[in-house]
Amino acid sequence: MRFNIPKEIIKVIDTLESAGFEGYIVGGCVRDLLVGKKPKDWDITTNATPEDIQKIFPESFYENTFGTVGVKIEETEDESLKVVEVTPYRLESKYSNNRHPDEVTFSKSLADDLKRRDFTMNAIAYNPTKDELVDLYDGQEAIKDKMVICVGDPNERFEEDALRILRAVRFACQHGFAIEHETMNAMTQKADLLENISFERIRDEFLKMLMSSFPMTGIALSQKLGIFKYIIPELEDGLGVEQNGGHIYDVWEHNLRTMQHAADKDWPLHIRLSGLLHDIGKPATRDWSKEKNDYTFYGHEVVGAKMSKKICERLKLPNDLTEKVVKLVRNHMFFADPETITHAGVRRLIARVGKENVWDLVDLRICDRVGMGRPKEEPYRLRKYESMIEEVMRDPVSVAMLKIDGDRFVEMGYKPGREMGWVLHSLLEEVLDDPTKNTEEYLEKRSRELFAMPEENLKELGEAGKNAKEEAEDEEISKIRKSYKVK
Repeated sequence: MRFNIPKEIIKVIDTLESAGFEGYIVGGCVRDLLVGKKPKDWDITTNATPEDIQKIFPESFYENTFGTVGVKIEETEDESLKVVEVTPYRLESKYSNNRHPDEVTFSKSLADDLKRRDFTMNAIAYNPTKDELVDLYDGQEAIKDKMVICVGDPNERFEEDALRILRAVRFACQHGFAIEHETMNAMTQKADLLENISFERIRDEFLKMLMSSFPMTGIALSQKLGIFKYIIPELEDGLGVEQNGGHIYDVWEHNLRTMQHAADKDWPLHIRLSGLLHDIGKPATRDWSKEKNDYTFYGHEVVGAKMSKKICERLKLPNDLTEKVVKLVRNHMFFADPETITHAGVRRLIARVGKENVWDLVDLRICDRVGMGRPKEEPYRLRKYESMIEEVMRDPVSVAMLKIDGDRFVEMGYKPGREMGWVLHSLLEEVLDDPTKNTEEYLEKRSRELFAMPEENLKELGEAGKNAKEEAEDEEISKIRKSYKVK
């Protein structure tokens, strides 16, 4: 056997063959094996019908219209193999809506099944018990040449399912492949068919593209082909929009390069997406300053955060992911001169974005710098800021970390209400300036003073920020600064 196939997969195929049927692994898992990757999913195809498959495997289920039977594998510790999908060979059929076949017809021929598949690299089948590789469309050659090529007529393949246009781009940026000329032409000609595809399916392909090794290539190609307008058209407003200062790229390319560096670092989705969206508010806020003789983009982070929220909601992303992205975009302009940075300012930044997000914000800043064309990821001033973040991470940065809460106020005789919120916020502001005040004794004494104030004064104090002198840095801070090579 030329490939390392899980014993569970071999057993399913062996069981099919023992019952008089054929069995092959097919599609993406074979492609991954040929390029030396471990498949994430295993798909088996057979000339058995769904009813035959269920008779052979009593512990199975059939709950779809495509003939796929889920075979349960009890005796495995690998979660990805608890259920193995087995699908009968299928024939070509009409796709009147450019999304799904009008009907599913089963076949007894593996050749029928392979000819209906999207790309040649995905139209290869392998039988591990016979060590037989079936490649009717030169998929191995396409893999060797690193080319995405449609099976048969590319116009027909994209008319059948227009999502294949995005899948071609996604495969190209996942594997570092190019797209064959005729396939590319057909993608351009059939791009408008994506209007018939549900946004959820488009979203899923986009996120896979974003999590690939070369997302910049995929997004740039999507824009060139005229299909990125179906994903995040707002980003295209950055094309040709010149910037100021140290920027050497227009807004569009800068956003893409920022995102790509996150991919180069193998950072998670929320940093990649934040990198792509972080300057999306610039085209709407660009203005020419006669005084500076340059463009300005005042408030682009605020506008960008609002746009990012709408985009994430349109993409129907999870709420926690949306919240992270919006916070990172809104606060990505946090940077300041190292001579003016204060620990109180750093604490306030952490309070705004949360301890769980602050290092992601630093990572976004690193990507932002590289996206500008800067050669150094972390200059002295960024290392200084990182040092100060670590220094203050010991300090309370949220109301929940105060050594007093609403329950204690009730015990002290105060009624729940908005005054409690103002008091807690006021106390937090004091502690942000001076962490030594975070003691039960001080906070109880100070809270009584605050509750005694007129409502207007308390409200004003609760909403206002206070500045406090920084304490002398202790030995721990010296060690932290030394580790970041800053003073």
